[in-house]
Amino acid sequence: MPAIFSAYDRAAAWVSGAALQSLALLLTRVALAGIFWRSARTKVEDGSWLTISDTTYFLFAEEYAGVPLPSDFAAVTATMAEHVFPLLLVLGLFTRLSALALLGMTLVIQIFVYPEAWWSVHALWAALALILIAQGGGRLSLDAALVKARGK
Repeated sequence: MPAIFSAYDRAAAWVSGAALQSLALLLTRVALAGIFWRSARTKVEDGSWLTISDTTYFLFAEEYAGVPLPSDFAAVTATMAEHVFPLLLVLGLFTRLSALALLGMTLVIQIFVYPEAWWSVHALWAALALILIAQGGGRLSLDAALVKARGK
């Protein structure tokens, strides 16, 4: 039995090392960013970068009317946030702040828009965001490069 435990201990040490953790955090950043980026792109006119569509304004006025913000303001804010924070996550820049912002959006969606979607969707988004809030962007991020450049 000791050989099995020794092999397990070596495997556990390898998978908990910095390289695999950095790769896992990169994948987590890209996965969470992808969810919100795809949503952002549905809110703008085809062929434009940031021209918010009439459909988006309509959805925020009607289907998402439970959000306690003026609908036009909510449409613009959500569209901009869903573009900016995913880009920052992919770069690994201000990772914790970006993940916190997307967690906040997730909670707003959960509470005011789709309260039935916790276990089917939002719990996963929250888990991804919480991992990034707790761990940061990892070694494969601009956050890490900035810390290194500052000598910390």
